[in-house]
Amino acid sequence: MIHDIATAREAALTRIAEISSLDELNSASSDLLGKKGALGSLKQQLGALDPEQRKVAGQALNVATAEVQGELAARRAELAAQERARRLEAERLDLTESLARPQRGHLHLVTQAWQRLEDVFVGMGFTVEEGPEIETDWFNFGALNMPENHPARSSFDSLFVDWGTPGSTVLRTHTSPVQARTMLAKEPPFAIVAPGRTFRRDTADATHMPVFHQIEGLVIGHDITFGDLAGTIEAFTEAFFGPGFHSRLRPSYFPFTEPSAEFDIRRPNGSWLELGGCGMVHPNVLQACNLDPEQWQGFAFGFGIDRMAKEFNGVDDLRDLFTNDLRFLEQF
Repeated sequence: MIHDIATAREAALTRIAEISSLDELNSASSDLLGKKGALGSLKQQLGALDPEQRKVAGQALNVATAEVQGELAARRAELAAQERARRLEAERLDLTESLARPQRGHLHLVTQAWQRLEDVFVGMGFTVEEGPEIETDWFNFGALNMPENHPARSSFDSLFVDWGTPGSTVLRTHTSPVQARTMLAKEPPFAIVAPGRTFRRDTADATHMPVFHQIEGLVIGHDITFGDLAGTIEAFTEAFFGPGFHSRLRPSYFPFTEPSAEFDIRRPNGSWLELGGCGMVHPNVLQACNLDPEQWQGFAFGFGIDRMAKEFNGVDDLRDLFTNDLRFLEQF
């Protein structure tokens, strides 16, 4: 019987090595270890042996059965790993990001316009000044000759900050406070531009945003005239927009300039576009900033950087600049 056990063991191990699927392995397990299998049949024959032979044969049969069970378990693990690998390969998704045309990012439209405006004005002899976005009521309104009952000083138009006395601190509504701070800090003559972010209680639409960007200019010196202002606006228009663009001034009113004007640009096709406001610095503003209006004169101007970017790039709706839609931004 020892010979038969060895033969059955070798046959079982050979069959296990040839199994190529889990289904085949499950079927073979019953054949190899079941009562009708070779090892199972030999186990049933143990009762016919004398005790000493039964002991020896039984031990040999247990060792052979254990070895066959171990090989079945090892083969099952191997086939399961192969099956899993095949399934993973069949279900594999290539999530590698592939760019047909790798592109670097670029500056936002507003930033492009901001930097280009600074370059143009610096080329014209201006320096760039900055100031805080949270301002006192005096710098934002009072120093600029805006009376206490002016509509802009109400919470209907401006965004006030909960700091200090109610109504004393505001998110700046323009960059004009930088002009006041410069006049208090610098000795004239000087020519500065003040770009920056500003805030107003506006409803977003095609031409307005509650958070927007402005650039304002200020020139202070001796014998500064309205003609200097008109010439500066014209020189800027040609430098920024190019040949064929010109400017004009129309009478207007601002509390911080007198006389005041709106300035428009004329496109090469003859149409006019309103761009911003300007005027001679009001004597009350000069006095508030400790400058003698009899000795010093100046002019100021300002317009929206966002609107400039919108017009320069032919964008129809101002809101498109801030929706962060890559399909739009990648065009510029």
